[in-house]
Amino acid sequence: MKNKYNEKHIINDQIKYAQIRLIDVLGNQLGIYSSEEAFFIAQQEGLDLVLISSKSEPPVCKITDYGKYRFSQEKKAREAKKKQHQASIKEVKMRYKIEEHDYKVRLNQALRFLKSGDKVKVTVVFKGREIQHVNLAINLLNKMSKDLYNFCDIQQAPLKDGKNMIMVLSPQKK
Repeated sequence: MKNKYNEKHIINDQIKYAQIRLIDVLGNQLGIYSSEEAFFIAQQEGLDLVLISSKSEPPVCKITDYGKYRFSQEKKAREAKKKQHQASIKEVKMRYKIEEHDYKVRLNQALRFLKSGDKVKVTVVFKGREIQHVNLAINLLNKMSKDLYNFCDIQQAPLKDGKNMIMVLSPQKK
């Protein structure tokens, strides 16, 4: 019998193992059977034989309705995808001679990004001849990393990049 569904799963007579471990509809282990015997048992019940795991020895197959099995697998995949959080990089820009209040605003922005699970790229921008004050920018970035010490790990230490000084912070692993 040809697999009338998609080719992701191996079902029914496509299973070509000498011996398989068989599980019934309720999840009980029935024992070890030849794949032909298991397929015959599944046909007797009007259900499909689905290969669950080919990595174990012997491979595990389950007697189930393939349509329902496929639906439950897709549903699990959708649920897992919902729970994933794609960490993106958010940027906080400032100048090396930033005022204290403005610094606190940038600090709170970075903290909010880190708490939501995003990485933060902290950039100090230089204009014109300000590039000669690299040490002040490094001090400012180090101050920010110390202020956020409990919430982040330094992924990239302060680094000069053209007319910018960049540091990347990632959320702390729990």
